Amino acid sequence: MTAPSRRLMLVHAHPDDETINNGATMARYVAEGVGVTLLTCTLGEEGEVLVPELAQLAADQADQLGGYRIGELAAAMAALGVTDWRFLGGAGRYRDSGMMDTPANDRPRAFWRADLAEAVAHAVAVVREVRPQVLVTYDEIGGYGHPDHIQAHRVAMGAVDAAADPAYRPDLGEAWTVAKVYWNAMPRSVVQRGIDAMAALGEESPFASLGDLDEVPFAVADEVVTTEVDGRAYADRKEAAMRAHPTQMTVDGPFFALSNNLGQRVLGAEHYRLVRGQRGPAGPGPEGWEDDLFAGLPG
Repeated sequence: MTAPSRRLMLVHAHPDDETINNGATMARYVAEGVGVTLLTCTLGEEGEVLVPELAQLAADQADQLGGYRIGELAAAMAALGVTDWRFLGGAGRYRDSGMMDTPANDRPRAFWRADLAEAVAHAVAVVREVRPQVLVTYDEIGGYGHPDHIQAHRVAMGAVDAAADPAYRPDLGEAWTVAKVYWNAMPRSVVQRGIDAMAALGEESPFASLGDLDEVPFAVADEVVTTEVDGRAYADRKEAAMRAHPTQMTVDGPFFALSNNLGQRVLGAEHYRLVRGQRGPAGPGPEGWEDDLFAGLPG
């Protein structure tokens, strides 16, 4: 079987992060024959459990949530059509660190405390095996400051650099240069449209009470966004993948809620900021954004 000529790799912190941020993108590229690889850094052991009958799985009880979430991730990947999904260093190598400045940060296996060089080496092995032209991860604050998201950013960016260096760990495979690196991005205009759409339906957005969208931690100025991937034709697959993570979110029609029980809109169009590589030609939209993560790349 011939390997796909276009290959996309995504680096995420916990199961469900991939679906919320990139589910429609992943489903679209799978449908287009792109090789899609997901690398997840922890099992999400510290997540809050939204299903009452599974409450005993939580970290402060039986502490079995991580193993359960492997099954949730498998179901989500099946919904999106992704067959290549892995855990950094193997399942359970790194533990969910919990929110910043919580006791979970200090657990011995917490990803936040991981030896960065070791974690980068695990990621380099995947990059050199998969040989993606495009890699997607978080920005330097992990979107909203979660320690595992920040660490995933550090590992992903470190791996991009190290994988391209022929002198770095030749035992991990032949050097490979990722052509384009993107960070997930949520334009402020999109956040505002979501607030307005939910208000029109009588739903409360978690951000409606903020007087200034600058206060939304993961929202960025439209000017720094470079790319919009239209995955609306695959929104049903994204919704199915979100429903596959029931311990972490509830889905109601076009909206979903995390443990804060505040609704957010399920988005079929997903946005990115190009931080490495050459920007491709603009798509047809008025913003001048790319409409393809592979824009400008050969083949």
